[in-house]
Amino acid sequence: MLDVETSGLDPHRDRLLAMAAIGLRVDWTTRRIDVQLADSFEVVLRQDQASSRDNILLHGIGVQSQLAGIEPAAALQAFADFVGGDPLLAFHSAFDETLIGRHCRQHLGRALPNPWVDIEHLCAVTHEQVQARSLDEWMAHFGIQCPRRHQAAADTLAECELLLRIWPVLARQCGSWRDVQRLAAQRRWLMSRLH
Repeated sequence: MLDVETSGLDPHRDRLLAMAAIGLRVDWTTRRIDVQLADSFEVVLRQDQASSRDNILLHGIGVQSQLAGIEPAAALQAFADFVGGDPLLAFHSAFDETLIGRHCRQHLGRALPNPWVDIEHLCAVTHEQVQARSLDEWMAHFGIQCPRRHQAAADTLAECELLLRIWPVLARQCGSWRDVQRLAAQRRWLMSRLH
Protein backbone atom coordinates (compact mmCIF):
# COMPACT_ATOMS: atom_id res chain seq x y z
CA MET A 1 0.00 0.00 0.00
CA LEU A 2 1.41 3.39 -0.87
CA ASP A 3 0.65 7.09 -0.82
CA VAL A 4 2.43 10.18 -2.12
CA GLU A 5 2.63 13.87 -1.35
CA THR A 6 3.01 16.25 -4.27
CA SER A 7 3.39 19.91 -5.15
CA GLY A 8 -0.11 19.92 -6.68
CA LEU A 9 -2.88 17.88 -8.22
CA ASP A 10 -1.62 17.51 -11.80
CA PRO A 11 0.26 14.19 -12.08
CA HIS A 12 1.65 15.24 -15.47
CA ARG A 13 3.29 18.47 -14.23
CA ASP A 14 3.52 18.59 -10.44
CA ARG A 15 6.46 17.31 -8.43
CA LEU A 16 6.70 14.22 -6.25
CA LEU A 17 7.66 15.41 -2.75
CA ALA A 18 7.33 12.30 -0.59
CA MET A 19 6.35 8.64 -0.72
CA ALA A 20 5.38 6.10 1.89
CA ALA A 21 4.53 2.41 1.63
CA ILE A 22 3.54 -0.38 3.99
CA GLY A 23 3.89 -4.06 3.17
CA LEU A 24 0.91 -6.40 3.11
CA ARG A 25 1.12 -10.16 3.40
CA VAL A 26 -1.67 -12.35 2.07
CA ASP A 27 -2.04 -16.05 2.71
CA TRP A 28 -4.27 -17.01 -0.22
CA THR A 29 -4.86 -20.48 1.23
CA THR A 30 -6.59 -19.06 4.31
CA ARG A 31 -7.51 -15.77 2.55
CA ARG A 32 -5.96 -13.87 5.45
CA ILE A 33 -4.30 -10.47 5.04
CA ASP A 34 -1.87 -8.87 7.47
CA VAL A 35 -0.47 -5.37 7.50
CA GLN A 36 3.30 -5.56 8.03
CA LEU A 37 4.08 -2.33 9.89
CA ALA A 38 7.73 -3.34 10.29
CA ASP A 39 7.93 -3.65 6.50
CA SER A 40 7.53 0.02 5.63
CA PHE A 41 9.17 2.71 3.54
CA GLU A 42 9.12 6.50 3.73
CA VAL A 43 11.17 9.12 1.90
CA VAL A 44 11.15 12.85 1.15
CA LEU A 45 12.64 13.64 -2.25
CA ARG A 46 15.05 16.57 -2.50
CA GLN A 47 13.60 19.55 -4.36
CA ASP A 48 15.52 22.31 -6.12
CA GLN A 49 12.80 24.69 -4.98
CA ALA A 50 10.25 24.16 -2.21
CA SER A 51 6.56 23.98 -3.03
CA SER A 52 4.16 26.85 -2.30
CA ARG A 53 3.26 27.94 1.23
CA ASP A 54 -0.33 26.68 0.81
CA ASN A 55 0.98 23.34 -0.37
CA ILE A 56 3.34 23.11 2.63
CA LEU A 57 0.45 23.88 4.97
CA LEU A 58 -1.50 20.97 3.45
CA HIS A 59 1.09 18.18 3.79
CA GLY A 60 3.46 19.66 6.38
CA ILE A 61 6.69 18.99 4.47
CA GLY A 62 8.53 22.24 5.18
CA VAL A 63 11.00 24.14 3.06
CA GLN A 64 14.06 22.71 4.85
CA SER A 65 12.76 19.14 4.59
CA GLN A 66 12.13 19.56 0.86
CA LEU A 67 15.56 21.10 0.18
CA ALA A 68 17.36 18.51 2.34
CA GLY A 69 15.50 15.44 1.04
CA ILE A 70 17.03 12.39 -0.62
CA GLU A 71 18.29 12.86 -4.16
CA PRO A 72 15.34 11.79 -6.42
CA ALA A 73 17.14 9.01 -8.32
CA ALA A 74 18.36 7.42 -5.07
CA ALA A 75 14.91 7.78 -3.45
CA LEU A 76 13.11 6.25 -6.42
CA GLN A 77 15.63 3.40 -6.70
CA ALA A 78 15.20 2.69 -2.98
CA PHE A 79 11.43 2.59 -3.52
CA ALA A 80 11.79 0.27 -6.53
CA ASP A 81 14.02 -2.02 -4.45
CA PHE A 82 11.51 -1.97 -1.59
CA VAL A 83 8.48 -2.93 -3.72
CA GLY A 84 10.26 -5.43 -5.95
CA GLY A 85 7.70 -6.95 -8.32
CA ASP A 86 4.78 -6.80 -5.89
CA PRO A 87 1.41 -5.27 -6.74
CA LEU A 88 1.10 -1.60 -5.77
CA LEU A 89 -2.13 -0.56 -4.08
CA ALA A 90 -3.22 3.04 -3.66
CA PHE A 91 -6.38 5.07 -3.33
CA HIS A 92 -7.09 6.67 -6.74
CA SER A 93 -4.03 4.82 -7.97
CA ALA A 94 -4.03 6.36 -11.47
CA PHE A 95 -2.69 9.58 -9.93
CA ASP A 96 0.12 7.80 -8.05
CA GLU A 97 0.94 5.55 -11.00
CA THR A 98 1.19 8.49 -13.42
CA LEU A 99 3.23 10.65 -11.05
CA ILE A 100 5.63 7.91 -9.90
CA GLY A 101 5.95 6.61 -13.46
CA ARG A 102 6.86 10.06 -14.79
CA HIS A 103 9.46 10.60 -12.07
CA CYS A 104 10.93 7.10 -12.49
CA ARG A 105 11.28 7.62 -16.24
CA GLN A 106 12.91 11.01 -15.63
CA HIS A 107 15.34 9.89 -12.91
CA LEU A 108 15.79 6.14 -13.51
CA GLY A 109 15.13 5.92 -17.24
CA ARG A 110 12.26 3.47 -16.75
CA ALA A 111 8.82 3.12 -15.21
CA LEU A 112 8.06 0.53 -12.55
CA PRO A 113 6.73 -2.73 -14.04
CA ASN A 114 4.48 -3.46 -11.04
CA PRO A 115 0.76 -4.04 -11.45
CA TRP A 116 -1.43 -1.37 -9.81
CA VAL A 117 -4.70 -1.84 -7.92
CA ASP A 118 -7.02 1.04 -7.03
CA ILE A 119 -8.42 0.72 -3.50
CA GLU A 120 -11.28 3.10 -4.35
CA HIS A 121 -12.38 0.74 -7.11
CA LEU A 122 -12.29 -2.19 -4.68
CA CYS A 123 -14.34 -0.23 -2.15
CA ALA A 124 -16.91 0.64 -4.81
CA VAL A 125 -17.36 -2.92 -6.12
CA THR A 126 -17.46 -4.52 -2.66
CA HIS A 127 -19.80 -1.91 -1.13
CA GLU A 128 -21.96 -0.79 -4.05
CA GLN A 129 -24.62 0.71 -1.78
CA VAL A 130 -22.19 3.26 -0.30
CA GLN A 131 -22.23 6.65 -2.02
CA ALA A 132 -18.61 7.56 -1.31
CA ARG A 133 -15.86 8.61 -3.68
CA SER A 134 -13.06 10.33 -1.76
CA LEU A 135 -10.76 8.74 0.79
CA ASP A 136 -12.28 10.95 3.48
CA GLU A 137 -15.79 9.74 2.57
CA TRP A 138 -14.76 6.07 2.69
CA MET A 139 -12.93 6.61 5.97
CA ALA A 140 -16.02 8.29 7.44
CA HIS A 141 -18.22 5.42 6.25
CA PHE A 142 -16.05 2.86 8.05
CA GLY A 143 -15.28 5.06 11.05
CA ILE A 144 -11.55 5.15 10.31
CA GLN A 145 -9.60 7.89 12.06
CA CYS A 146 -6.45 9.41 10.60
CA PRO A 147 -4.86 11.90 12.98
CA ARG A 148 -2.64 13.45 10.31
CA ARG A 149 -4.31 13.47 6.89
CA HIS A 150 -2.21 14.47 3.87
CA GLN A 151 0.93 12.99 5.36
CA ALA A 152 2.05 10.05 3.21
CA ALA A 153 2.76 7.53 5.99
CA ALA A 154 -0.44 8.34 7.91
CA ASP A 155 -2.56 8.18 4.75
CA THR A 156 -0.95 4.87 3.79
CA LEU A 157 -1.86 3.43 7.17
CA ALA A 158 -5.46 4.70 6.82
CA GLU A 159 -5.63 3.07 3.37
CA CYS A 160 -4.38 -0.21 4.88
CA GLU A 161 -7.16 -0.01 7.45
CA LEU A 162 -9.66 0.65 4.67
CA LEU A 163 -8.44 -2.45 2.84
CA LEU A 164 -8.84 -4.49 6.03
CA ARG A 165 -12.47 -3.31 6.29
CA ILE A 166 -13.33 -4.47 2.77
CA TRP A 167 -11.13 -7.59 2.90
CA PRO A 168 -13.86 -10.02 4.06
CA VAL A 169 -15.81 -9.33 0.85
CA LEU A 170 -12.66 -9.47 -1.28
CA ALA A 171 -11.56 -12.73 0.34
CA ARG A 172 -14.88 -14.37 -0.59
CA GLN A 173 -14.51 -13.32 -4.24
CA CYS A 174 -10.75 -13.50 -4.81
CA GLY A 175 -8.16 -16.25 -4.56
CA SER A 176 -5.16 -14.33 -5.91
CA TRP A 177 -3.89 -10.82 -6.63
CA ARG A 178 -4.94 -11.37 -10.26
CA ASP A 179 -8.52 -11.85 -9.03
CA VAL A 180 -8.23 -8.64 -6.99
CA GLN A 181 -6.96 -6.80 -10.08
CA ARG A 182 -9.85 -8.16 -12.15
CA LEU A 183 -12.36 -7.06 -9.53
CA ALA A 184 -10.90 -3.54 -9.45
CA ALA A 185 -10.96 -3.47 -13.26
CA GLN A 186 -14.73 -4.09 -13.19
CA ARG A 187 -15.15 -0.71 -11.54
CA ARG A 188 -12.76 0.95 -14.00
CA TRP A 189 -14.72 -0.56 -16.91
CA LEU A 190 -18.04 0.55 -15.43
CA MET A 191 -16.78 4.10 -14.87
CA SER A 192 -15.49 4.32 -18.47
CA ARG A 193 -18.93 3.20 -19.73
CA LEU A 194 -20.68 5.92 -17.66
CA HIS A 195 -18.53 8.74 -19.05
